[in-house]
Amino acid sequence: MRFLHTSDWHIGRTFHQVSLLDELRQVFAALVELVVREEVDVVVASGDIFDSSTPSADAVRLLDQILLDLADVGVRVVMTSGNHDSPARLGAKAAFAHKAGIHVITQSEEITSPVTIDDEHGPVHFYGVPFLEPAHQRHIWSEVEPLRSQKDAMGHALGLVRDDWQRRGGRAVVLAHTFVQGADGESCDSERDIVGGVDKVPVNYFSDFTYAALGHIHGRAVLAPTVRYSGAPLHYSFSEAGKRRGGWIVDLDADGTREVRWLDLPVPRELSILSGTLEELLTDEVHAAAVGHWVSATVTDQVRPSNTMRRLQGRFPHAVELVFAPSHVHGPDATTYAARIRSRTDHEIVEVFLEAVRNGAGMSDEEAVLVRDVIGSRSPR
Repeated sequence: MRFLHTSDWHIGRTFHQVSLLDELRQVFAALVELVVREEVDVVVASGDIFDSSTPSADAVRLLDQILLDLADVGVRVVMTSGNHDSPARLGAKAAFAHKAGIHVITQSEEITSPVTIDDEHGPVHFYGVPFLEPAHQRHIWSEVEPLRSQKDAMGHALGLVRDDWQRRGGRAVVLAHTFVQGADGESCDSERDIVGGVDKVPVNYFSDFTYAALGHIHGRAVLAPTVRYSGAPLHYSFSEAGKRRGGWIVDLDADGTREVRWLDLPVPRELSILSGTLEELLTDEVHAAAVGHWVSATVTDQVRPSNTMRRLQGRFPHAVELVFAPSHVHGPDATTYAARIRSRTDHEIVEVFLEAVRNGAGMSDEEAVLVRDVIGSRSPR
């Protein structure tokens, strides 16, 4: 059996207030082509299918479309809810979707009811573990003590899965949306904290399963040969610049996981982080490749230029983030304000302050005389 591990679709997400539905539609079209070309049997999506618990009508329609497209090419789908999803809304049509080979798992009561798909070697059980909020689960698993954290909740859930798997036999693929130890280096700005805390789940909780398809981290990560994050299909923050987008193709044989390999998905619009004076950004050919990218621009002029964003967007239509950082404050020799006023006289402190708020322009001769008259010259502190 061959399946594709994806996660964190975040349908409905915006990028600096710009809708990403069109970009995600392009990626989904490429995903369908990929599963046909690679003869994928199953697509798994490990949580955060929507970006909001109240997705827009357009976001719901886009999800319906990708699921219909996958069903049309004969691919089964298994997905779970993440911390961004509303289990009730995501699972509203689960009974109907099941008939089309689309399996949506959103309730903890479903943990021990896997989606079982047979291949020539026997059954493969896909166990969906939806996002578990400990405060909510305490009412369902009242017999479990303690149950204060994601670690506690996930540990109990995987224990239930493991017991069920042992009774059934075969191979077990677990979908889980959580933060697992070892994924720290892959986190980025677009990952919002899990409700109830982001305590880390030990990676060895997953090590005995045939494969663990994890979600929540937006960059791909390999925590163990069969314990992986696929990351998100789009870039959702500038901290993700340069990270590849795609999914893991997993081949199973009679003994378990035979091979795992990465397949890229297209990036509809790259990210570029630029820095320089406004004139340099508008004219330097070194920035020509970024004209069609999402652009974050740091402008280093000593004096803030007028209409900066409008002028930047004249060259970079998709400039969406502007940072003003004068080079005298943020250059290679920059120090903190506290360091610059340490051991200074009151007169010098006023001068440093004026340089900071005037982008490097200090006191005039007339102002210096006025300051001396008012506070005088004092010894260093």
